[in-house]
This record gives sequence, C-alpha cells and structure tokens, in this order.
Amino acid sequence: MTKQASNFFLSVIGSVFICSKLFLSCSVSTPDSRDKQVFRYNEHKNIGSLDPAFAKDNADISAVNQLFNGLVQMDSVLNVIPSIASSWHISEDAKTYTFQLRKDVYFHTHQLFGTTQTRTVTADDFVFSFDRLKSPELAAPGAWVLQNVEHYKAIDTHSFQITLKTPFPAFLGLLTMKYCSVVPKEIVNHYGADFRSNPIGTGPFKFKRWEENIKLIFRKNKRYFESNTAGQKLPHLEAVAISFLADKQSEFLQFVQGNIDFVSGLDASYKDDILEADGVLNSRYISSVKMLRAPYLNTEYLGFYLNSEISEYQNKQIRQALNYGFDRIKMMTHLRNGIGIPALGGFIPQGLPGHNEQLGYNYQPKKAKDLIEAYKTESGNLEPTITLTTTSNYLSFSEFIQRELQSIGLDIKIEVIPPSALKSAKSNGKVDLFRASWVADYPDAQNYLSLFYSKNFAPNGPNYTHFKDEQFDTWYTQALLETDPENRIELYKKMDARVMEKAPVVVLFYDEVVRFIGTDVKGLGINPTNLLELKNVRKN
Repeated sequence: MTKQASNFFLSVIGSVFICSKLFLSCSVSTPDSRDKQVFRYNEHKNIGSLDPAFAKDNADISAVNQLFNGLVQMDSVLNVIPSIASSWHISEDAKTYTFQLRKDVYFHTHQLFGTTQTRTVTADDFVFSFDRLKSPELAAPGAWVLQNVEHYKAIDTHSFQITLKTPFPAFLGLLTMKYCSVVPKEIVNHYGADFRSNPIGTGPFKFKRWEENIKLIFRKNKRYFESNTAGQKLPHLEAVAISFLADKQSEFLQFVQGNIDFVSGLDASYKDDILEADGVLNSRYISSVKMLRAPYLNTEYLGFYLNSEISEYQNKQIRQALNYGFDRIKMMTHLRNGIGIPALGGFIPQGLPGHNEQLGYNYQPKKAKDLIEAYKTESGNLEPTITLTTTSNYLSFSEFIQRELQSIGLDIKIEVIPPSALKSAKSNGKVDLFRASWVADYPDAQNYLSLFYSKNFAPNGPNYTHFKDEQFDTWYTQALLETDPENRIELYKKMDARVMEKAPVVVLFYDEVVRFIGTDVKGLGINPTNLLELKNVRKN
C-alpha cells in the first residue's frame, strides 16, 4: 500500500486561515479508513497551555481533557465516577478520602522513561502532581482547589489518601477538574515551564504537534486504560485536529462545507441561518446536521458594583427596578431563537440542587416604574442614569434592556469594551454595572454562591459586586460544614433568596449547551459543563 499524505493546508479568506479536510500537515501512513477517523474542531482563541495546572479557560480545558486524567471524572449527568482511581472510601467524619488506583494506567510514551518508553501511574505521582499544583513557584490558577486540604500521602504504590481541614461535601466534584490531573515527575522536571507545549499524560489521546494559533494535533493513545460498555477499547478515533479560526462565521462556513465536524454554541452571525425562530433546526440542514441541546451550568447576569460612589448603583430600588423592567422571555425569543432559559429563578441555574424558580424577578413594568418614581422622590434625582459596560458579543442584549428601561424612566447608557478590558475592570472595581457570566467550576451550588461571600471580594476572589451581608455569610459558613445534603440545599436556597432580595445582580438567563455535529459523528454526547469528551466518538 502506498503512503498517502493527509495534508493540512490553509487558504486565505481575507486574513483568516481556514483549515482543510483533515487538518493534518504531517504525513501520516494510514489507510483511508483511518483518515476518516480524524475529528476536527475549531477554537476561537489560541490555547494558552496544555499543562493541566493552568487549564482555566474552556479552550484549554477541552484540549487538556484529551491528554490527561485525574483520580475521578464526571459523567454526562454530573455523577462522579472512577477514572485512575478504581474506588474510594470516605471516613465517617467526611474528612479523609482513600483512593485505590488502577494498576493498568500508563503515561504516554517518551524517551525519558528509558528503555520501556513508558511506566504505570503510582500514588507517588499524585503526591508529586498535588505538590506541584499548590507550589507558590508554579503560581498555578488551579492551586485554590487544594486550599481545604490538610495533607495527602501515598499509603502504598496504588493507594492515595487525602485529608481535609474541614468536611466539604463537594470535594469529589472538585477533584474532577483538570487541575487535579496526574503528571509524570521526570517529564515535568525535564521540560520545566515548557511542559505547557510538551505534555505527557495518560489520556485517550497523546500530543503530536502544535503550531500555536494555527493547528494542534493529537494522536490515538493505543495503551489507554478505559473501555466502553461493550468492552471495546477506547478511543475509537485515530486523531484529533484543532484549528484556530477567530471568526465564528468563518468557522460555521467550514462546518457547513464539511471541513470541521462540530460547532459549539450559538453565535448571532449564523443563528438565523441554522435555526428557525422557535429554536428548531432549519429544514435545509436536517439531512446533514444534528443538533444537541441541554442545560448548561452557566448563569448570565449583570452585576452592580456596590462600593460605587454613585447613588444609583447603591440604591436597591434602582437595582430592583432594573430586574422587573424587561421581559426575559421576549429577550430570549428574539435574540437567541429560544436557546437559553429565561432567568425567572435565582442565581443558581437550573440543573443544580438549590435552584428555585420562585426566587427571581418576572416582568412587571408598572412595579419597576413605581420603584423608579419612589427613588426620584426620595433622592431628588429626577433623571437617574446608569452606564452598562459590556462586550460586543452582548451588545444586542444590552440594547434590548436599554429600550425596555427607557419606558419606565431609567436612562441606561452602554459602553462597549474588549473582553480582556472588561475582565480587568470588573476585577478591580472600575465599572459600576457590568455584564458577566459564571460557569460552574464544579457541580455544586456553593460554586455560584461564592460570588457573594464577603471574604471573596475581587480581585482576591469572585465577588465582583462586593456584596456583603452578615446573614448570608453565616449561612455560607454553615453550608461548608453541613454534611447532610438536604440541610445543605435548604441553606443554599436561603442564601439565593437573600441575594435576590438585595439585588446586587440582574440574572438574565441560564444558558444551554448547543452543539451542531455532522451526521457521520457518533457518540459525542453533551453535558451540563460543556466539557468536550472525545474518547467515545467515532465517525462513520
């Protein structure tokens, strides 16, 4: 059989690179059937690092998830299930976790492992990986995951134990984060900071090639330890090819042309082309495209900076008026073709225990207008004005709210800045009203409520509004120590209700995961954290 080159080529549309059929620039000596087992997808921005200790953005997490494993993992309905740990035991005081490791997990091959080119994972590897994660010298953004850990140790070659300072019921969920992946000491010490671009893990795919901001190639790990429910070894794919088109419309064009296999999310540039107004797939795509849709643990909101020196932002009447003053259902129908759930409940999104549909604000324009009039009378400010700072991607939402609020007597000005500038400004208290979103780091409502705990004031934590309430803080502390799930959920509901009544935020909608895939893609699935899981994927 002759060798055939699977060429990764780039054609220029303006200044945008567009990826070819296989995305592979390296010659690959494989049969044609194997070429068809290349999964191709696009990231809108460059991946920052392939080191799991730095996997803080969705793009990084998606790539790292193909290369690394931790003790445990999450299934598609947010249950914690085994990964490298085959089983575990939790002590009666809920502070000590003892994990039994599989004995058939191998690191990807590398010459630094010696003549065998690889070795099995041991408990000492987790000791090294955790030491590294919390090291001040590394300054990893994931170090906070271990802040409640008292100590950890290797009991023997395949037994690893973690002891917490205080009980934390969501701890297993924390361990599913890619920060907690196992890495090999000899490889990390050899590459140092360059481990980011020379990753060696245990995952279903192994690193092959990376041209930053152009392409990234992974190949099948033939010694991967997991099998599917039918007993077939994973993964099925031969390779994963990632391109980096910044323009979402160009990405969609490539998907329609069959040059990439999957598009995640719904962008304004193509939403009306692929979806009908009611959120159903456009009839022209039914024969070639499948749409996957599910709740996403992501709350989209507006936040008030409560330490602002301007009275409008400090006033609860203004904040509540904004909450009552626009129609969330109409907003989602017109601006998102019905994709996304109007936020009529609290800050905790649908899909998590603790969510309560009775906590939020529905559309009551008369009540909103009365609140504005009461503010004018009490303050003497007859023309209240606030400025909403947002990014271009959410300009349409901001303008919708602006039009709705003008009719009740509240003038909203809109400032559009780049995402990086908004991120910095809200962290440092430089914007008084800002658009933001919160995607769950782990599947527990405490993750969302941490945005309102007074000890988490930004920039040292995620409390961007600088909300401070003594009763909330008391409940928050109690919930961290509560081991009974029902009692903990009741505390979550109380905290969420307190936040909604004080109104430091305007909850817009709970997002949904939307994926569009070619009809030849099987086994991709969907999950509430939007984690890209490719080990079960195959192509017809």
